[in-house]
Amino acid sequence: MADITAAELHQRQQAGETPTILDVRETWEFEEGHIPGAQNIPLNSLPGKLDDLEELKDQEIIVHCKGGSRSVSARAYLTQQGFTNVRNLAGGYQAFAAAGAS
Repeated sequence: MADITAAELHQRQQAGETPTILDVRETWEFEEGHIPGAQNIPLNSLPGKLDDLEELKDQEIIVHCKGGSRSVSARAYLTQQGFTNVRNLAGGYQAFAAAGAS
């Protein structure tokens, strides 16, 4: 599945869409600022949360971290676990915050 850009995510949210957004940063990072509606599951906690995400296996999930590397790992892991529509937010939270400021 192709990455999603920060601009595309902003547009979708402004249009009233509420995609499932999974923030795989650490809790303290999430508390400093996050995308509205995002759910925080740190990358190292992801394996223990799979049952909570089971109902989303065939739905779009957008994963992100600060800059993109942890979310690439999260996307690969979720895909290996049978999730079929996982997209990475290109540039992570930094890109999202910057796109919202423009």
